[in-house]
Amino acid sequence: MDGKTGVTLQAGAMQWTVGSVHANTGVKSAGDFMGKMFRGAVSQDSVIKPEYSGTGRLVCEPTWRHLLLADLSKWGGSVVLNDGLFLACDSTVQHSLQRRSNLSSAVAGNEGLFNLRLDGSGILALESPCPEAEVLYVDLQNDELRVDGNYALVWTSGLEFSVERSGKSLIGSAASGEGLVNVYRGTGRIMMAPMQAATYCNVYAPDATS
Repeated sequence: MDGKTGVTLQAGAMQWTVGSVHANTGVKSAGDFMGKMFRGAVSQDSVIKPEYSGTGRLVCEPTWRHLLLADLSKWGGSVVLNDGLFLACDSTVQHSLQRRSNLSSAVAGNEGLFNLRLDGSGILALESPCPEAEVLYVDLQNDELRVDGNYALVWTSGLEFSVERSGKSLIGSAASGEGLVNVYRGTGRIMMAPMQAATYCNVYAPDATS
């Protein structure tokens, strides 16, 4: 840390600091606190994300996941994250929630109703289930992407995101064997992992019995 830009960190991620590094809760007012409480109640996003500023070094807790850096300026200044990806960002980045376009299908698909949205300029640090070399990028131009599974990591906030039946009818969806799929429509970019997070856990997690 060089004293010019602060860092917002996922709650509990800090391991140690050295130098003149100061922490605060990141709560700017009573209204801001209530907004953070609501955000934590309806998503897997932590209620309070501490902000660190000053001059020195900030070290995070070790993680089995892969760290990815994303520049918001290359995403049009606004992105939506899948649950559990956020690790850190410049403190100037604004946090909010983005609701899925159809709540009923999100419930049917056992998915959350809201996702963390980040707006502004700066760098994001993400905890990804896969390394950068395996990340896939899909660019849409007034098109749609249908994904059978929780593969999307990050997407442009301007995309319409919903959970829908894979077929036009319940019978058609059952016959195809796909059921519900995640659908992204519009113009924007999607960062995807080649396998779902649970698959990576099974492949790379050490054997507890060894």
